Amino acid sequence: MTSTAPRHDHPHAFMNFNAREREGVQVFGRRSVLKASLAGLAGLSLPKLLSAREATPSTSRQKSVILIWMTGGPSHIDTWDPKPLAPKEIRGPFGVIPTALPGVQMCEFLPKQAAMLDRMTLIRSVDCRHSNHEPNMVMQTANLAAEPRENREAEKFPALASLIAKQRAAQSRELPPYVVLNMKSRSHLAWGGYLGKSYDPFVANDVGSLFALPSGLTTERLETRQSLYSDLDRLRRDLDLSGSMDAVDRFTRQATDIVLGQAARNAFDVSQESEATRQKYGSHEWCKQVLLARRLVESGVSFVTIDLSNHGASGTWDTHGDNIPPYGGIWNGLRPLLPVFDHLITTLVEDLGERGLLDDVLVLAMGEFGRTPQIGTQGSSDGRNHWPVVMSMTVAGGGLRHGQVIGATERDGGNILERPVTPGDLAATIFRHMGVPQDLSYLDNRGRPRPVIENGAPIAELG
Repeated sequence: MTSTAPRHDHPHAFMNFNAREREGVQVFGRRSVLKASLAGLAGLSLPKLLSAREATPSTSRQKSVILIWMTGGPSHIDTWDPKPLAPKEIRGPFGVIPTALPGVQMCEFLPKQAAMLDRMTLIRSVDCRHSNHEPNMVMQTANLAAEPRENREAEKFPALASLIAKQRAAQSRELPPYVVLNMKSRSHLAWGGYLGKSYDPFVANDVGSLFALPSGLTTERLETRQSLYSDLDRLRRDLDLSGSMDAVDRFTRQATDIVLGQAARNAFDVSQESEATRQKYGSHEWCKQVLLARRLVESGVSFVTIDLSNHGASGTWDTHGDNIPPYGGIWNGLRPLLPVFDHLITTLVEDLGERGLLDDVLVLAMGEFGRTPQIGTQGSSDGRNHWPVVMSMTVAGGGLRHGQVIGATERDGGNILERPVTPGDLAATIFRHMGVPQDLSYLDNRGRPRPVIENGAPIAELG
């Protein structure tokens, strides 16, 4: 971009790398040396699964969530909340089509969802006034202060998925409770935060290598190393009485179970799907990720987030304009995405229904905010800038009451007209589905309890 091009006001996606800060295992003394040595004994290839989960057993049925995270902020006016009677500079270049709900219209490039809207819910009045991206924190944590550009502690607020992972026992010892697929940048997600790294998501970008033992390490050698590790118990406990080494014990045992077991291997192996099912989802990479998400929740994973993006900056849905690459504008940037999204979400809902899973799996499709009512921002003629005022989203499954539109925006799509839905409301709805207490809290670094849901309640219209 030349110096005369319109300025794109995003901080870049690498600002939070903190390259000068120490991370990982730090060796400062005798005890740390022992920890580092023991941590490397097994030579495992699943570091994200080395986590101790003090889960509270749930009496509810096996429930799960699939979050289709449209990274960058999809334009609500050009998707789910069209304004066909507004001037062209507001309504944009797309036409509208009727849906399965009388009187409800949708973007012309979402025909499959329009036909299936009696099985889904549109929320057109999501209050995203505190949200931003890079990192995307507020909508994924329900914490209005989780904005890293304004709050130094923002990245410590745990993801809703991490809180669920801690609250719910994994359905199988061999499966992680929280999985992220297709992660293009760490800044696209919320993480374990105050809960600790053991509740970070298991990032499954390169599934083929997840379960491969390092060169020269056989199953027999791994089991021998486990035996050796046990022989060091007394020495280890003499050096660390805090319990942290007990956690290393649990991490290693669980990682061994995953590497040697078949449950995770089977869950991540999409080749076990029938050819007809794979063809139904299609060959697009996003569609493959959605099929994998369905396999994972079917196998017992509690929460799967799909980073629906193609690049690691602020996200593919960040359609500022053709003059601001790599985002593109509404016609050249957003339009090619919509048929793919339309196919993947409707195929997922249909597939879950055919498998008898739709009542147990809550499907959410959303980004972090909407786009400006006025088209042609930042010196472009064809894009929309961020609009952290209101956005739209889609909800399906979860045994909820669907076939409705919740909320509305004003005539230009710029502000909420009726029924604001807050991040707290979304969190409360997710928690109710998952059987998690509404008054759940966690401890910060100072030992103070912090409630997760503030000024929020389950969305009553969903039943």
